[in-house]
Amino acid sequence: MKLIADNAVLRAFHFAFEGIIYATRTQLNMRIHWVAAALALAATLYLRLQRPYVIAIVIAIALVLAFELINTAIEAIVDLVTPEIHPLAKIAKDAAAGAVLIVAFAAVIVGYLTFYEGILAGGDQVYRAALALPANAVFIALVIVGIVTIVVKARVGHGTALQGGAVSGHAALSFAAATFIALLSHSALLASLALFLAVLVTQSRVESGIHSTREVFWGGLLGAGVSYGIWTVMALPVVL
Repeated sequence: MKLIADNAVLRAFHFAFEGIIYATRTQLNMRIHWVAAALALAATLYLRLQRPYVIAIVIAIALVLAFELINTAIEAIVDLVTPEIHPLAKIAKDAAAGAVLIVAFAAVIVGYLTFYEGILAGGDQVYRAALALPANAVFIALVIVGIVTIVVKARVGHGTALQGGAVSGHAALSFAAATFIALLSHSALLASLALFLAVLVTQSRVESGIHSTREVFWGGLLGAGVSYGIWTVMALPVVL
């Protein structure tokens, strides 16, 4: 520690890493971005992508993480300046969160274009697997997930059918869809992309203040669990 204190360059690196660690420890979104980054980098190895494509992925990851750090810094500054609830403080935080969301969606587009051939092959697998299912099977399964979500919301007794409540309907449906994509595709890449998109949906519900982290967690677990249960039932042999 004395070496760090005596060296300005090492001190700067130390403070920078302290900021990264703080954001990772206190911000759920930062932890989500780290997981998504690891999945994206693993996909580059799995597909053996050439160097230019890997560079594009690395730049996209760096931008998302950097914007999340800036968002954390803005939130800390706003809380320092005005600890009370103020409309302008809300605008500042919402705008910073919006900037992160835009960069995250741009990263998804970059990822899609980079992994296009692998995703396209996986898409063909999904199409062929879906043809083997009974007509409207996935649609009916998603409807069942929606019904279960509404029943849980009504059972707990707060929130509405479309907003708030004990579980997030958006999280339930997005993770249900991601589960079916993973089961139909048999592709780690396509499953990872579907999971990442589902996480983005749940992240938007938390950032907008509509649901808590706990509520989107239970919503995602409900959607994935019900979907997997339906898939298991459909895979059973028909006894006449």
